[in-house]
Amino acid sequence: MNHEILALEPQILWKNFRELTLIPRPSKHEAKIIQFMLDWAKARNLEAFTDKIQNVIIRKPATAGFENRKGVILQAHLDMVPQKNSDKVHNFETDPITTIIDGEWVRADKTTLGSDNGIGAAAAMSVLESTDLQHGPIEALFTIDEETGMTGAFNLEAGILQGEILLNLDSEDEGELYIGCAGGVDANGSTKYIAKDVPEDSKAYTLKISGLKGGHSGIDIPLQRGNANKLIFRFMQKAAQEFKLRLSSVEGGNMRNAIPREAVAVVTVPSAKSEAFLEAVRKYEELIKFELRAVEPNLVFEATHSKLPKNVLSKSDANTLFATIRALPHGPVRFLDDQKSIPESSTNLGIVKVQKGEISIANLVRSSSESQKDDLTCRILSIFKLAGYEAETVGGYPGWQPNFDSPILETMKKVYKKKFGKIPEVKIIHAGLECGILGSIYTNWDMISFGPTIRHPHSPDEKVNIATVGKFWTYLVETLKQIPQKS
Repeated sequence: MNHEILALEPQILWKNFRELTLIPRPSKHEAKIIQFMLDWAKARNLEAFTDKIQNVIIRKPATAGFENRKGVILQAHLDMVPQKNSDKVHNFETDPITTIIDGEWVRADKTTLGSDNGIGAAAAMSVLESTDLQHGPIEALFTIDEETGMTGAFNLEAGILQGEILLNLDSEDEGELYIGCAGGVDANGSTKYIAKDVPEDSKAYTLKISGLKGGHSGIDIPLQRGNANKLIFRFMQKAAQEFKLRLSSVEGGNMRNAIPREAVAVVTVPSAKSEAFLEAVRKYEELIKFELRAVEPNLVFEATHSKLPKNVLSKSDANTLFATIRALPHGPVRFLDDQKSIPESSTNLGIVKVQKGEISIANLVRSSSESQKDDLTCRILSIFKLAGYEAETVGGYPGWQPNFDSPILETMKKVYKKKFGKIPEVKIIHAGLECGILGSIYTNWDMISFGPTIRHPHSPDEKVNIATVGKFWTYLVETLKQIPQKS
């Protein structure tokens, strides 16, 4: 239960993280957490306010003797990705997150945990309320809507913040310092379809792909996990040819930045072909379980009998949709030359919805190369246009270009070596950190990103490693002590 994490060390950080788990805060629904943060700061006599977009900014003066240090901005985002298992009853807009200690990890009960980025936010809160730390002037920037559009970062105003160093607390591997990240853009397609009557003497079935791991569409994309949308359409395209399958509706995935774990489609087949169709479902499940056996051991593909739908897509519209989904790329497209385990460019076929006369498809393209991002986006939009769909890009954001001569990087490498006996790895992350956007507004900032070890963010398997939270906190505290003086 939630209260058990209060016994974990460092207690101040886990206490604040628990407070965050009790407040619903899915992206686009942050009003409660914004008010909580303002009230929390007021209770501690800290200066706090929101900007025009509702980012929360809290200030804390330097401790005695540290007044001449460079100002530091501690940055985290307030929102979390709302994902749950299909058998879990949970309303992310009203219900708290239930935390569970599971050996060396803290996880949630069949939902996302919100350690992305709740642990970072809790660390910033802990610095703000601590009375025994040494640090220069502190500003904490808690942005909104990072997960679905980076709205808070995009709309941050120049001149509000006074610090010179930004510590982004939104990375997910302890012992690694991130100095660059991928940019991204949504590449979406949509169209209307013609509804036809269900053919006579048909049987209806609900097809469902489930049990996939899903995960973060950037960090986990090179793991080659199954994409529920790609898998279910692969079957339906073939079944349309072999069994005269007709498509009525689809709901696949619900977050463009999460690898889709489940997809559901309502279809019909002629009654005379129903037995052969069900046997094909069984064989297809057997096939894809074998193909993905190393990465998706819990995959399930099933067909259950259902009542006849009101209508189905025309054959032409359905065939065009099948071909479009099959043609759209998913996964890594190119890897970095100097860090070959990290994608340079990738795309996630995150959402496919077919309902109420409309088809909508959402892809999230990521790349640390602007030219490659543009090229991959153009490929996707071209597929939509060839299909006759409306095609658009939404919410593009820049990458964060690395600065290997960063002064704060050198400071933090030395601090880590002194505290933990080794040099931390310096990396570029294949995810959309807010640093790229923030650095385009505050061009003078020296920026770095770090955090504890978090696994499977953006999925109900999300978990944070307890020991690394302690190391992360120790590292943050010691770094603040070593911030250089103003020039």
